[in-house]
Amino acid sequence: MEKQVLVTGGTGFIGQELCPVLISRGYLPTVFSRQSASEVQAVCGRVNVINDLDSLEAHAGFEAVINLAGEGIADKRWSESRKQALMDSRIGLTHKLASLISSWQQPPSVVVSGSAVGYYGDQSDKQVTEGTPPNDEFTHQMCRDWEAEAVALQSEHTRVCLSRTGLVVGPGGGFLQRMLLPFKLGLGGRIASGNHYMPWVHRDDVVSALIWMVETSDANGAYNVVSPHPVTNRDFTQTLGKVLGRPTLFPVPAAVLKVALGEMARLLLTGQNAHPKRLQDQGFEFSYKDLESALKDATRF
Repeated sequence: MEKQVLVTGGTGFIGQELCPVLISRGYLPTVFSRQSASEVQAVCGRVNVINDLDSLEAHAGFEAVINLAGEGIADKRWSESRKQALMDSRIGLTHKLASLISSWQQPPSVVVSGSAVGYYGDQSDKQVTEGTPPNDEFTHQMCRDWEAEAVALQSEHTRVCLSRTGLVVGPGGGFLQRMLLPFKLGLGGRIASGNHYMPWVHRDDVVSALIWMVETSDANGAYNVVSPHPVTNRDFTQTLGKVLGRPTLFPVPAAVLKVALGEMARLLLTGQNAHPKRLQDQGFEFSYKDLESALKDATRF
């Protein structure tokens, strides 16, 4: 019998790869989306689709919930209204979802909720694990409150895992897609000094980690879902240029980004030397451990 799992954010860059893998492993995903059922199924495969979360009030329940919803953090400049929209799409939706789950006839055995390594804020070159104290800035505050809504579901019946995901690379989307054109034209280069860290991870490993959290009975709490080998922006730039066979001679000055992007420039000028300590301590194996192989797969056509 297929195992019922509720997925929010199922049509996103991670979700559209996650759903087919869940199906192949004997799950029947129900995807919450504002798109039509046919549009969702075209992306996700043989899934059920709901367009209104309120339809889950007093539901019989799902065995697992994977919550990946959230507007793209780098899609628009961070005005105060945009920052509120980012928080509402994460914190507000997770709060509503938690409230609905509390009404279910049978609670889920596990809730896996998205978060990000932005939880830690800017950490310079310090090695970051799940126990590292955060730097109190917007991304930390948002991730902190986002996680708190999910953790409220923790009980003797339900364990909660938090996926603090890094910069996801994979074919056909994600942040890498925006970088490809200038790099292919030979116009790519490091950002500012290039010394800040980029905690990258391949999308296949994100999907595997999410399913590992669902299926590993002693998985609980926060996990850094990042490659075991983070790199600096300078190294990322040079590796991408190598994979594409293009020079990387045009650095982007920090001042230009600050003028163009305002506060959001911190996403590109700061980072975290984040490591997946808890995943590795509990035996999780990454398929993509080095950046070059990950970028070769992510840029294939």
